[in-house]
This record gives sequence, C-alpha cells and structure tokens, in this order.
Amino acid sequence: MVEWVGLAIPFAYLGVLIGSLATFSSLYKRRKAAKSSSLEPWFGPHLQRNIYLSLLHLEQTEPGKEKPVTVPDSVLKAALLRRATEDIHRIISIRSAKQALATLLQRGSVGDDLWQRFLRAEKEVEEELKDVVTEANALAPGWGTTIFQSANEMASNAIIRQKVDEIQAQAKVDREWWDKKRASIQSEFMKELDEGTSASTSTSRPTTSGGEKIGSDEDTVLVEGGGPTSPVPPAPAGGPKAGSKKKKGKK
Repeated sequence: MVEWVGLAIPFAYLGVLIGSLATFSSLYKRRKAAKSSSLEPWFGPHLQRNIYLSLLHLEQTEPGKEKPVTVPDSVLKAALLRRATEDIHRIISIRSAKQALATLLQRGSVGDDLWQRFLRAEKEVEEELKDVVTEANALAPGWGTTIFQSANEMASNAIIRQKVDEIQAQAKVDREWWDKKRASIQSEFMKELDEGTSASTSTSRPTTSGGEKIGSDEDTVLVEGGGPTSPVPPAPAGGPKAGSKKKKGKK
C-alpha cells in the first residue's frame, strides 16, 4: 500500500517553494517597475510630438456650420516631419552615449539606476519611431519609408547652420580682439618712432662745456672770455722774412 502521507509531504514542500518563488518574483517585478517609473526620464518632454498630437485632434467649428474644420494635411505633414527630426536628434544622442555608458557601467563608475533610465529611453525612442512610421503611412501611403531620410537631411542642415552661426559669432569676437591688438601695436610703434626721432634731433646739435652751441661753419662762433675782446693786429705783408730784414738794417 502506498503511503500517501509520506508522498504528500514532499509535494506540499514543492508547492510551498514554488508559490513562495512566484510571489517573490511578482513582488520584485512590481517593485522594479515602480522604481523604474519613478526614475527621471533621460530626455525632456517631446514638444514636437505634443504639437503634432494637438493638431491631429484639433477641431474648430465655424459658426453656422455643423461640420468641424480639420487641420490641413500639409500642416500635419510638416508637424510630423518636425517630430521625426527631433527623433533623429534623440537617436544620435542615444547611439553616441550607449558605448560610453556601458563602459562606465562595467567599471562601476555609474549606478544601475542610470543604466535603467538609458534603457527606458532607448525603448521609448524605438516605440516613437514605429509610431512616426505608422502616422506617415496614414497621411501618405509609402511615406514612412522616406520620412526619416528627409528628417535626417533637415537635422544635418540644422547642425550645419548652428556651427556656421557659432563660427560667425567667434569671428566677430576675434575681429574685435585683433582690432584692439593692432591699435595697441600701432600706438607702441608710433611711440617708439617719436622717441627715436627726438633722440636723433638732440644728438645732431652738441653743446660745449660752457653751454654754448656749436653750429655749422656759417654760424657765428661765440667764445666766453674774461673781458672785452681786443682787435687782433694784422700780420705784416712780407711775412717773417721782411721782419728779419728790418732788424738787420737797424744793426
């Protein structure tokens, strides 16, 4: 006879173990979901998506008419294209940050909360892309295959315009700096030139020990003396030989 009591004990143990594991798993998943939902989103609010949804559900009723006036398809297409362009920017941000964030997570430099935020943002971007493709095909059949190509071109042009604006702003700052630098260099050069000119002028007219200036051969030479100047007698016409002859005659 089979001992049912002995067999019931292991089965009851297995049932309790499986039930406790299932309960723990469900509680852990709920706690993890609640924690992930309470985390700060990776990206800010999607303004372009909110604008598109507002235009899509916007209905304006004109007075005297029962039918509402819907938004034109061209406006909806433009809003959807702007939404896809913002999605392109988010895709680029996700791809550029994923490898670096994974490396930091392996090294233990960042916590698991940041990684969970990133995974949730990546999942939201994937769902957003699918939604954009669906909306594009609803507005124009087959547009969902080319909408992101057009959005990528628009995003590239926006980045190029931003870089050009930054370069122009920096060029203006550099131009102002160079104008100031050139003005300072010119002022210093002119100052040195004036100093050199004044130094050469002072050295071209030397002075004597008595303070009298010596000019050229045509200028009058002034000599300081103890008294009034006396006229110098003229030399004899015959020179030294005529003087010697006179002395011999006297003898």
